[in-house]
Amino acid sequence: MANQGRSGRLTLARNPSTFDGVPARKVQVGQVWKKDGSSDSFLVTKVYSEALATYAVLRKAGAETEPPMRVKVIHNGASQNLPGFAFAQESDEF
Repeated sequence: MANQGRSGRLTLARNPSTFDGVPARKVQVGQVWKKDGSSDSFLVTKVYSEALATYAVLRKAGAETEPPMRVKVIHNGASQNLPGFAFAQESDEF
């Protein structure tokens, strides 16, 4: 929402209760996630919906011959997460 100030310029009104400044994370193809409790990295190769759930297909980085892993995507409001995994860009090891 924009408000017009006394100078005639538009200023953006910000409601801190609805905007926290952090963009919503979405699980997408090409992202790298690290498995909790290990240093293994996994690449998201596919994201799809099945009935009322969303799934991500992960393949271990550097081990393309291993079978892929299917993980149910958890929705937390506007953001998404993979249980048992941490987004690699949030990790110090990436």
